Amino acid sequence: MPEAVGLAEVGGMPQDMELPAVGAEVAGKVVWHADHNHQVKIKLDEWCRSE
Repeated sequence: MPEAVGLAEVGGMPQDMELPAVGAEVAGKVVWHADHNHQVKIKLDEWCRSE
C-alpha cells in the first residue's frame, strides 16, 4: 500500500535509545492496523531487547 502510514510505538523506548534518523531503515512487528486509513503501529525490534 504506497500511501500507508507507519507509526513507531515510542512509549516503551528505553531512555538510553534515540529515535531513528529520517530515512533510516528499521525492522519491527506490526502490533495494530487500521484498514480505513492504511495506518500501522509498529514495535521496533531495536527496542525489544529487554523482552
